[in-house]
Amino acid sequence: MTIGGRTRVYGILADPIGQVRTPQAFNALCEARDFDAVLVPFHVAAEDLAEAVAGLRRLRSLGGLVVTVPHKQAMRALCDRLEPMGRLVGAVNAVRREADGSLVGENFDGRGFVAGLRAEGHEPRGRRALLLGAGGAGAAIAFALAEAGVAELAIANRSAAKGAALAAAVGEAFPGVAVRSATAEGSGFDLLVNATSLGLRPEDPLPLPAESIPAGALVAEVVMQPAVTPLLQAADERGATIHGGRHMLQGQLEAIAAFLGVPAG
Repeated sequence: MTIGGRTRVYGILADPIGQVRTPQAFNALCEARDFDAVLVPFHVAAEDLAEAVAGLRRLRSLGGLVVTVPHKQAMRALCDRLEPMGRLVGAVNAVRREADGSLVGENFDGRGFVAGLRAEGHEPRGRRALLLGAGGAGAAIAFALAEAGVAELAIANRSAAKGAALAAAVGEAFPGVAVRSATAEGSGFDLLVNATSLGLRPEDPLPLPAESIPAGALVAEVVMQPAVTPLLQAADERGATIHGGRHMLQGQLEAIAAFLGVPAG
């Protein structure tokens, strides 16, 4: 990749930022498609976000931003316009800079997860889904699963009130889907999704009892490292099909790249 005066510049905002892997994947995609662009990491603290974004929007060579922890919710208020999923979720992870300097935000966390499922041959439409976690990633996945046409969506969260609030919001947005709050118990479901951070550390407990994982169900993770989390290992031992977190990243990458103006491959 050769960077020149006409190179389109994109930034990824995070704090901390050393763990991000999106620049490598995004830049490889641009190079493969012969698109003169580069994504670079911008380490921005939460208290500096508004000021940083105000400056970035003045850069005429800036094509947009990828936004990750802890800035997704705060970034929503800094956009001039939100696309539908960004409005529903209340957070954005991609921002496109228009020619006039205005910023358009959207959320691809959930749609990236669904795209990752479909890329591996797992169609969510018609499934009975249990979602574990109602945080940022969980909320995005909840709306995306409902949009994708699951027959039932049960949401289990450590704070039952937060899970119930998300269930109500998703049910209002997608009245054709049976949405409810639930406990972390997998019996009766054929799609189980861990949208919590449990599994990042070896000492983490499982997000639900292993004995409640139905044989034949699809068990999916958002945790990318380790590639096979304790939950996926337990699900495999129970005879379930497992789906790792890296597929969500790949699904997001394609959707975000298109949103930011990268030509299709």
